Parts: sequence; C-alpha cells; structure tokens
Amino acid sequence: MSEKRTEISDIGEFGLIDHLSKKITLKHASSIKGIGDDAAVINSGDHVKVVTTDLLLEGVHFDLTYAPLTHVGFKAVAVNISDIAAMNAIPKQITVSIALSNRFSLEAVDALYQGINAAAEHYNVDVVGGDTTASRSGLVISVTAIGEAKNEQIVYRSGAKEKDIICVTGDLGAALVGLQILEREKQVFLANPEMKPELDKYQIVTARQLRPEARMDIIHELLELDLIPTSMMDISDGLASELFHICKASRVGVTIYEDKLPIDKQTFDTAVELGMDPITCVLNGGEDYELLFTIDQKDYHKLEKHPDIHFIGHTTKPEEGKYLVTKSGTAMELKAQGWKHF
Repeated sequence: MSEKRTEISDIGEFGLIDHLSKKITLKHASSIKGIGDDAAVINSGDHVKVVTTDLLLEGVHFDLTYAPLTHVGFKAVAVNISDIAAMNAIPKQITVSIALSNRFSLEAVDALYQGINAAAEHYNVDVVGGDTTASRSGLVISVTAIGEAKNEQIVYRSGAKEKDIICVTGDLGAALVGLQILEREKQVFLANPEMKPELDKYQIVTARQLRPEARMDIIHELLELDLIPTSMMDISDGLASELFHICKASRVGVTIYEDKLPIDKQTFDTAVELGMDPITCVLNGGEDYELLFTIDQKDYHKLEKHPDIHFIGHTTKPEEGKYLVTKSGTAMELKAQGWKHF
C-alpha cells in the first residue's frame, strides 16, 4: 500500500509554515519570538535583535525580461527591510547570498550589486557577508536582514485589541496592477520583438512592482511621536490576507470601509483599463510593502493629520468576524485571496 501523499498546494504557504513550526522547539531563553511574525526576535541585553530572511527566485519573484538587474538587487534588500520595519525596529546589517547560472557575466553581477549597494546606502545598513554558488536554473537571491529595537518598542502581529483603529500607509494595489502591465507588454514583445513597450503612462505602477520602497520613514516618524502601534505587519501578500494574520494572532475581528481604502488614480485607471476591479486589487494585490498597523484610540490625535497614513476601519470582537463595508453601506464578508506561493 502506497504512503499517503499530501500536495503542498492543498495546504498553501501558511499551512506549510504552521505544519513545520509545530515540529520546532525553542531551546534558548534569548529566542523571544521564532516563526510566526514578520521577523524573529532575539534578546540582546538592553535591546532586542530582529532577524528576517527572504528568497527571490528568477521566474517566480522576478522576470529579467522586464526587470533590470539593478532593480532586482534593490528590491531584494527592500523586501527584507520592510519586514524589519514591520517589527517597529531599525535595520542595521544584511547578508546577501546569490546563486548564478553561467549565463550571468561579471558585468551582470555588478549591475545586481549596484542595486543591492544602493539599497544598503538608502536604508543605512551594512552588507556584512553572504555566500555565492552556482545555479542550474537562473538567478537566486537570499537576503537576511538584522535590525534592533528597545525591548518595549517591538511590535508583533498579536497585540491588537478590540476597538483599535486600523491604519495603512501610502496606497495599495499598485504593484499588482504594475505586474499586469509588465506581463502584458512582455507578451506584445514576445509576439513582435520590433514593438517597443508602451510604459510611459504606467510609470507609478510599474515602479511599485519593480522597485518597491520599505516604509522606514514611517517607523522613524512613529518613534519620534513616541507612538507604538498595538500590532503591525507589512503588506506583501495583500491587505485582506495580512488582516487575517492580525485577526488570528491577536484574536480579534475587523471591519474596514471601502471608501477609506487608499488607491492611487493611476492604479485605479489602469485596473479599469485591464478589466480588473480596483477594490479587489487593493484588497488582494501583493508586493505593495506598505505598513498595516493598529493603534489605540487615544493615539489617534498624533496621526490624524498625517498625509500618508489612512484610517480604514477598526478591530472588533473575534466572533463579529471580518467584514468590508461597501460604499452603499452593505457589510460583505472579507475574503483573503492574496498571492499563493504553491
């Protein structure tokens, strides 16, 4: 009788993480937080270290048909810095490991590292090590970021409580829409290499896909305001999906409002042009790397005039569920349909 086979696609990325983490036991008192948040948290005396790792694979996370190597290098760093930001910490060091196939020249590696070094300069982090090896299937990049924070400043996904205000930075959905445009233009190019891509009117959305920004500016502002969110995540897999994570970790429900969701005009117009629902892009588009966080109502006055922080709803009792209130006032059950890795 053959052994039972479970497809990873049946349980998905987060099911796989849950499955693997059940088999892991933390042995050291200094390991404050292991798997289950944006970064691990390690005690380091009067402060904590936060550590996070992300893999980027050619053909899965980026396509060199339209992604310049310099942008790929910058993005590989930025997505890790975003996880450090999501813990309310300050990044200090990164390590960079790459696997290369023989189609990459020294000049190509230089272009990649031009982006890596530009990001390191931009986020004020040191590149302190890594590894290089051969690859049989294109380019693979793994970045580990190390940050630090005072013990009392660290923010987890699990701290939200009933009646907290839900905040997001910037605007959402742009990276998903940008990806659709880049894929569309790639197909045009493959069909006719003489055709030049028409990207001029899509610069905002394509830039958000190719070279996203980690919102360290907001973290520095929160620290200056002496405001510590009750929970926080970065938006890498889509707003709805990240809200579900906060609900699960904090044991709360959420109500958000369609008319409060931030979307850039170019994102909205391009989504309509592509036949996509703009609000679906906002809820389920990944890779925006904006911050999603909750604050106590008493801290609202500190942020109420901030031009780049939007108040999109509030947390509720867990039994009240997860809802989106439409512009017409209808409460619809929120569904998480973000990026699926498997």
